[in-house]
Amino acid sequence: MTLARRLAAEAMGTALLLAVVVGSGIMGERLSEGNDAIALLGNSIATGAGLAVLIFLFAPISGAHFNPVVTLTEAIEGKLSWRDAFAYLPVQCIAALAGVAATHVMFGEALFTPSDHARIGPSLWWSEFIATFGLILVINLSMRNNAAAAPLSVAAYISAAYWFTASTSFANPAVTIARSLTPTFAGIRPDGVPGFIVAQLLGAFVAAKFAKWLVSSQPDNSAP
Repeated sequence: MTLARRLAAEAMGTALLLAVVVGSGIMGERLSEGNDAIALLGNSIATGAGLAVLIFLFAPISGAHFNPVVTLTEAIEGKLSWRDAFAYLPVQCIAALAGVAATHVMFGEALFTPSDHARIGPSLWWSEFIATFGLILVINLSMRNNAAAAPLSVAAYISAAYWFTASTSFANPAVTIARSLTPTFAGIRPDGVPGFIVAQLLGAFVAAKFAKWLVSSQPDNSAP
């Protein structure tokens, strides 16, 4: 599989993921008549379902990262070359922005508008650390123990994390950046982005180290 095809898969998957996240947030907000719990329920169900499908579709091509912290941990662990990792990262971020723009067009919004949804403070940064730690742990252990179950495991975790984390589980720097440019339900005010990304990077690094230590004495069953 050529790098160009892998990058195309990452771009399409990431853009569609943002369309699912932002679009279901807009739809949920418009239909729930101010009931944030109902809006979040619709948002989380749609995101989990969409993420599972996208991973099933694109994992055989690019690995279906759709997330810079996944790409970075893969590179750190030697599963992806640094050359390819540095190609993945900008593609994921640009595609995330494209996904937001495409969704805004569907719903009659301006292409990009900074969010005014404040998500800042130690409790939310800690939430993002926990959300990303859990995501990387789920990916690493699922891929090692039962790779076929990884798409559903990741999707189920993200759907759950929408509810058990105070930040509603962004767990993805590209998603975080893109969601700072939507004024809708899924948005994050731009001044909240740096703290989220730092927490996500730290959570991913700690999770990768913990997963490696946890299974260091076990055989790797990830191969078919």
